[in-house]
Amino acid sequence: MKKLIFIDATMREESRTRKIARPLIEDLGKRYEIETISLDGAGFPAVDGKILQDRDHGIVPEEFADMARRIAAADRIVIAAPFWDMSFPSELKVFFENMSLFHITFDSDDTHCYGLCRCEKVLYITTRGMNIRTGEPLEQATPYIRALSYLWGLGDLYVISAENMDYSSPDVIESKISDAVRKGLELCKDF
Repeated sequence: MKKLIFIDATMREESRTRKIARPLIEDLGKRYEIETISLDGAGFPAVDGKILQDRDHGIVPEEFADMARRIAAADRIVIAAPFWDMSFPSELKVFFENMSLFHITFDSDDTHCYGLCRCEKVLYITTRGMNIRTGEPLEQATPYIRALSYLWGLGDLYVISAENMDYSSPDVIESKISDAVRKGLELCKDF
């Protein structure tokens, strides 16, 4: 069975993003072996000078290297993260920094970097409180994930999102969640 890594960067139990992600992950679980990486409370360290110095000397915590290897070997990646401060939660950025490991998720030929991941498709699931759509200049999460996909050698990026959630009535919010789930399940048929 093919392998899918689900990176859950939702921080609230009743996260609107999680409400969209759950049925999609359940559906994808019929075709993929799913490994979930929950970031809330995971405590990945910010990559600082000490960590970089260790990396320069080939020192990487084995648990991080092992997780990065599993990501590099995954056939698909799904990321669920709400829109925070014009991007996504810092836990997700810190996680990506800890998984960006030379000779594991990417490499270099001393002229260019290239990815080592085998993932062919990435799905990013998000909800945004404001009325900011994917691809607008104020939305910086998707461009970052697209750039990381280039570095790691990930495949096509697909986005399922619901916008203007903080300024909608409860009925409209539920309708937007249902609509995003419907679109997501349709996308999952060929994911």
